[in-house]
Amino acid sequence: MINNTMNRKIRVMMVEDHPEYREIVELALGRELDMELTSQFGTSERALRSLRDRKGHDEPDIILLDLHLPGVGGLDSIPHFSTEIPDAKIIILTQSNREDDVLKAIMLGASGYLLKSSTVKQLTEGIRNVMTGGASLDAKLANIVLKTLKSKLKPNEIENLLTKRELEVLTMLAEGHVKKEIADRLQIGFTTVVSHVTHIYEKLNAPNAPAAIAKAFQLGILPISKLD
Repeated sequence: MINNTMNRKIRVMMVEDHPEYREIVELALGRELDMELTSQFGTSERALRSLRDRKGHDEPDIILLDLHLPGVGGLDSIPHFSTEIPDAKIIILTQSNREDDVLKAIMLGASGYLLKSSTVKQLTEGIRNVMTGGASLDAKLANIVLKTLKSKLKPNEIENLLTKRELEVLTMLAEGHVKKEIADRLQIGFTTVVSHVTHIYEKLNAPNAPAAIAKAFQLGILPISKLD
């Protein structure tokens, strides 16, 4: 999906069963000039039905998805959203900091995992980061992923796993930089950065930036200080 937020707002769908929290998020996003809450649903089933029946209506760029929903839970619905609208990015927005929830959501393809205790700034910056290919993972949750991800690589395989340039790109992703910023800082082309990121995902067997960063911490490729 090609998205230029300079030309239009980031379209956000929210799947959350608490009306009061939906209202809070709607007010918060309503203050942002570059994003808008275009739809909201109390269950995954209703959200998926609306996507199937959209009949050419604008698709969301971001899906904010709660985990604990009536009917089909957030984790179980991730593959369905990914199938129905593969170009949309899913950010988990929940109260749950359980290890199993965090790890499974990321490995199922969620592009971010934020707690409802996040500030408005953390939420909006998380949305922007994900839209530009970055990661949106709470630092405390990254520690959880670090402790639970397991690697089959041997120590001597880890040392030469990534090239010097790929390591530079991954380090900057872990620091919260988006691809355009990385290209500018390293003075290389944007498409080159995209290529490096693709290779990083392949080598680390990770579906997205949060999983790649967490896997790199677990392997010792990135220092644990990057989580602070």
